[in-house]
Amino acid sequence: MSKKDDCIFCKIANHEIESDYLYEDDLVCAFRDLNPQAPVHVLVVPKDHYDNIVDDVPGEVLAAMTHAVSEVARICGIKDSGFRVIANTGAAAGQTVMHLHMHVLGGSTLSEGLIPNA
Repeated sequence: MSKKDDCIFCKIANHEIESDYLYEDDLVCAFRDLNPQAPVHVLVVPKDHYDNIVDDVPGEVLAAMTHAVSEVARICGIKDSGFRVIANTGAAAGQTVMHLHMHVLGGSTLSEGLIPNA
């Protein structure tokens, strides 16, 4: 498993730092964002470290992330009411934690300008 010792999301994904986990499998985990931008704001992260979505991420990891998004939406009761999935890529796009992650946002009508940093 590829981890970075100084990466907060590596530590959370591998339970070195505990969080409010909603879903987990062998490749990814999902946990509530500490600074939510919507009533439901969950982060889906791979357990291995990838800087962003274009960092040669294996297909099985991306598939696991997509499955986790679906499970989070089901668990949080937003699967049928609509939700947004965002993967910021690079600092100019608002990515502040350089570990691939997807934001799952929902639970209310989302404004067009809502793009979370992280």
